[in-house]
Amino acid sequence: MEKIALINPRPAEPILRPEWEEKDRDRIIEMAWEDRTPFEAIEFQFGLSEKEVIEFMRANSKPSSFRMWRKRMASRKTKHAVLRSTDVIRFKCSRQKISGNKISKR
Repeated sequence: MEKIALINPRPAEPILRPEWEEKDRDRIIEMAWEDRTPFEAIEFQFGLSEKEVIEFMRANSKPSSFRMWRKRMASRKTKHAVLRSTDVIRFKCSRQKISGNKISKR
């Protein structure tokens, strides 16, 4: 199977992996916008590093939406597990189950 390069300074097309379905791409975007979901959770579930998430968002968002997201994420300490309060020891809701790379809610 051919590998797809994820890092591209200005991708012309959205970054996609063959195994991702539309709901997976939507979930990555949703998790990226959530204030309390750290980049480590996205990496754990989808295998995207912070840099790859940024490139994914750049490729899959309108330019104005991407700028708004970057500005918002730059001011959030909760997007990085290292900067989070020590009181938070998980990155998922207690009512959420993680099975491999798929999330299902009870």
